[in-house]
Amino acid sequence: MRAQLARVDAVIVQAVIAGALSFSHLHDLAAAAGQDGWKAWAYPVSVDLLLVAAWRRMRQQQRVGVAAGGPRLWFLVALAASLGANIATAGLLDLEDVPAWLRVTVAGWPAVAFFGGTLLAHAPAVPEAPEVPASPTTDTDPTPRPAAGAVDRADRVAQSAPSDEPEPDPEPTTEPAAAPAPVTASTVTLPPALIDRARALADEHRSTTGHPADPDAVRVRLGLPPSMTPSVAAHL
Repeated sequence: MRAQLARVDAVIVQAVIAGALSFSHLHDLAAAAGQDGWKAWAYPVSVDLLLVAAWRRMRQQQRVGVAAGGPRLWFLVALAASLGANIATAGLLDLEDVPAWLRVTVAGWPAVAFFGGTLLAHAPAVPEAPEVPASPTTDTDPTPRPAAGAVDRADRVAQSAPSDEPEPDPEPTTEPAAAPAPVTASTVTLPPALIDRARALADEHRSTTGHPADPDAVRVRLGLPPSMTPSVAAHL
């Protein structure tokens, strides 16, 4: 944490130093071009504000995938003005005898900056990034599912139950299928998934033992409450 704060402090100090030097160079160039008094101090403020505004607008549009050609153009214009002032005051230009074209450029900068700032301020609003829809949860599934733990416990109890004597072999004669229990008014309708599961368990019991499955035992394996036994029996 301390190392991260030290890096942030170093970046802030470097930014303040660079900004102060650029600010001073712009002021000196504006003063040498005939803009004296408070006007010379307003030029660096204008350049830096246009630079920051263009950068922020460019980043906002790039974040949502919108073309940022306009903000990028004004960012380059402000950056060229700042770099030009830094280079001009490095001894390559005689500040006592500024050429006419530079005086015209400095005098015309307020109109350019006003035009660029107006375009950036009145640009269409940047749309917000689309939110990623949340993945559907199992709570919206209308089909109830029995608890996995209850089904596993029922399976283990059925498998581990000791048998005192071996079960007799099934008779070769085919037993008549049990008539399905009539669905009464109090019987709760089971979802199709549970009906299929209950019938699969009943068929498995019949193929293994040769006897019809007990609805109560099927209900236990499904993990349903005792009150659901009539509903299970109605579909076997």
